[in-house]
Amino acid sequence: MVRGFSARLKDVTSGDISHLVIFKDNEPAAVLVGIDAYQAMQDELEDLRSELLAIERLPSLDNDVTVSLEDMEARFK
Repeated sequence: MVRGFSARLKDVTSGDISHLVIFKDNEPAAVLVGIDAYQAMQDELEDLRSELLAIERLPSLDNDVTVSLEDMEARFK
């Protein structure tokens, strides 16, 4: 990896390969991904966390104090 890092980095950043697993002592130690792939993973993780939070809160939803989408949009016009 030390001698070929520049070429491997170019492979990942150009999209020729999606990721590169880096081994140390014959064990996976790290994964090299391009910034676009990393950002996509971060965005998906954030979306999944938000969805899980919504699912967890749904059972405690009180319809008496819930505001409809139409009412909320009207408030901000």
